[in-house]
Amino acid sequence: MTGSETRWRALPAEIASEELGSWCPRIPLPLAVTGATGFIGSHVTDALLASGLRPRLLVRDPSKLDALARAEAVVVQGDLDDGGALAGLVDGCGAVIHLAGLVRAENENRFDHANRAGTTNLVRAMRERAPGARVVHISSLAAAGPSADPAGNAPEDEARPVSAYGRSKLAGEAAAREHAGSWVILRPPTVYGPRDIDVLQFFRMAARGLVPLPSGDRWVTVAYVSDVVRAILAAAAGCADGRVVHLGEPEPRTMTGIIGVLAGSGGVRARIVRVPPVLVRFLGLGGDTLQRLGMRNVAMTSDKARELLARHWSARTAASLDALGLAGWVPMPVGAARTWAWYRERGWVPAA
Repeated sequence: MTGSETRWRALPAEIASEELGSWCPRIPLPLAVTGATGFIGSHVTDALLASGLRPRLLVRDPSKLDALARAEAVVVQGDLDDGGALAGLVDGCGAVIHLAGLVRAENENRFDHANRAGTTNLVRAMRERAPGARVVHISSLAAAGPSADPAGNAPEDEARPVSAYGRSKLAGEAAAREHAGSWVILRPPTVYGPRDIDVLQFFRMAARGLVPLPSGDRWVTVAYVSDVVRAILAAAAGCADGRVVHLGEPEPRTMTGIIGVLAGSGGVRARIVRVPPVLVRFLGLGGDTLQRLGMRNVAMTSDKARELLARHWSARTAASLDALGLAGWVPMPVGAARTWAWYRERGWVPAA
């Protein structure tokens, strides 16, 4: 299946069952998902369950799944180091959506173990139990690295990651390519939306009226979570086989523009304060220390500082979206307004 054969509608809101009728039945079954308790993974799981599918979910802690997923999905307890759990997860599968990975770690070895070795373990299990299955590997734009051109990198450009995280994701891509069956590699950019805890920090800073950013503006590609879910489902259904594809809005935005959209869509005023690069690096070193002390959820580390200071985190996505058959996307002002509403309803950011 190619993008020219099927055009799928843009979703105006979070995934709903009536929007999925033409998608999920095309996914070869059984279907397995790793990383189902993560931000994007939870939305993918919701979409599959809403369509009437019963995916197999690999999770370390089933209590982190919501009640519907625990009741309706096939829960396989384990992780990417557990050969027995992986064998049961993929046995006889038609497709595997691989979302599990590590986005924060105190050293390169931990990133590599989770994002490269974990993918290698999954592919090995598929080779033994589901050699003809399709694997949809969710990587990251960090694997491609930053672009010297504000217009962004294309999928076929040479990958030059600048962080340990990016290098580990690129190595995971190489592992996914070793799968004997069909594969698709998706590189999401910065993804925002309900349940996210990373871009949430920018919403909180905007709500307080002050947003620190490194000096020198940067162009960034962003994606609303439901658009990423649509891309994952399209890839699982057979679009863009054997390709690396970039996700996100077709036109990148400046960080200044992004903060303006966030503030405006939330009905707040936010002033940008430029931060010298040396201070960003210093904060990263402080985050490294906190991680070594056991604080795993520290947002700013040296690795993240290198990514934050790089220019530009933008991607060329038009050809990729066409290959996936995706028509339209959720514009950032619309997605940001919905995200504000979700955060405010749950008290994650203050009411306007």
